[in-house]
Amino acid sequence: MKTFFSEKHKLRDANTELYGGELVKPFERPQRLDFIVDEIKTRGLGEILNPNKVNLNIIGKVHDQDYIKFLDNAWNEWTKEGFKGEAIPTVWPSRSMNSEKIPTFIEGKLGYYSLAGETSISNGSIEAAYEAVRVAISAVDTLVKDKLSGIFALCRPPGHHASKNQYGGYCFFNNAAIAAERFKELGAKKIFILDIDFHHGNGTQSIFYDKSDVFYASLHGDPMFAFPHFLGHSDERGSGNGEGYNSNFPMPPGTKFQIWLEAFDNSIKEIKKFKPDALVISLGVDAYEKDPISFFKLKSNNFIDIGRKLSKLSIPTLFVMEGGYSIKEIGVNTINTLEGFENG
Repeated sequence: MKTFFSEKHKLRDANTELYGGELVKPFERPQRLDFIVDEIKTRGLGEILNPNKVNLNIIGKVHDQDYIKFLDNAWNEWTKEGFKGEAIPTVWPSRSMNSEKIPTFIEGKLGYYSLAGETSISNGSIEAAYEAVRVAISAVDTLVKDKLSGIFALCRPPGHHASKNQYGGYCFFNNAAIAAERFKELGAKKIFILDIDFHHGNGTQSIFYDKSDVFYASLHGDPMFAFPHFLGHSDERGSGNGEGYNSNFPMPPGTKFQIWLEAFDNSIKEIKKFKPDALVISLGVDAYEKDPISFFKLKSNNFIDIGRKLSKLSIPTLFVMEGGYSIKEIGVNTINTLEGFENG
């Protein structure tokens, strides 16, 4: 299997994350991808390719222009004010301050455009986010041009928490959603996005919630207990033209593979019924039992079974890297999934 990857992901190297009442080194760090790349090379999964030159205007099909402009300028605006640390939001338009007026001062802008306070913006963060989009688009183009069965977009930063006009959960641009739009540009009529990251992809859901040409399904920790908390319940089925084209499978703390697999098999049934032209997998491997910020109990060999089942669908499949924070095992779990798919 071919992999698209860029060393420029390392430009996203924040020093701070708000976690457990402390500012800690982010769980989402550059070293994650080192372990994945090493595992690709060790097992001989296939070529590792640099992203192509691509037209980034496609981002505007997924994200609002004012949001893109905010990301482009946020770091410069922050440092211009003389702030010494990384840009972290401290105030939000909460229920008692529900205003559509976007503040001029960067502190207010950060709160308006963020969904949570854990994700700091640091120098190079947004450049890395653009590069992740290039990786995703390059993978789609190659999958379609070469008529491949599967391909891997090793994106970082991840994307599935990024909505039309909000960042957070380590995400700035929604790589999987942009990839779906690229598939449509290349002729696909229907795309299915299956999100197996432990955390619900609130951004992807909201982007396509009223659309019928992109079906979104997610297997994740129950939002009553897990980030992002305010989206991802089973009764969220889409709206308007998109009603019936959104499925959530929230599961409780301690969920083991056999229970997880039941939800996964139900999502497979929905894929077969929808009959998509392309399948996008938001590949988070943080359902792993030792992940530090998750509570599922999947083991490394379970990811092989996941890949095998996806392979049997015989649909052109793009794997887009999302989460996974047990760094020592992230390479093994990721490549287990891809090898399971390759070997069928």
